[in-house]
Amino acid sequence: MEKKEELFKVGEYDPIFNEILGIDIGNLEIYRSKGLRSHMVKRKHFKCLKYIEYIPDIIRSPDYIGINPNESGISIELVKRYADNVMVGIKLDTDGEYLYVSTMHDVQEAKITRRLHGGRLKEVFIDKRDKR
Repeated sequence: MEKKEELFKVGEYDPIFNEILGIDIGNLEIYRSKGLRSHMVKRKHFKCLKYIEYIPDIIRSPDYIGINPNESGISIELVKRYADNVMVGIKLDTDGEYLYVSTMHDVQEAKITRRLHGGRLKEVFIDKRDKR
């Protein structure tokens, strides 16, 4: 991952996610790299390029949240429904000082349904209007 100085802030981790996921992450800031767009192009995630500026909204109010069991360390998945279903992958920095957006791509409706049924994703029912 890039040095923290080369990243820019896109949000803050909501401790409510800890309750939903049964994990313990502090109230850390979330960053993204300027290279995220080129990463998405390299991985052929073209469909989600138009949603890259929506990352703060996805972090603030995801429709679904889960943990990626295939990654080493903590890797959180946030899914938001727009015209496309958009998933943002967030990882904990190796020093544990901040979180960063590791990937972003579209996810098919059938995959969301399977992951909800299997428990990998959980629906988020949080009324955040009280927090603003």
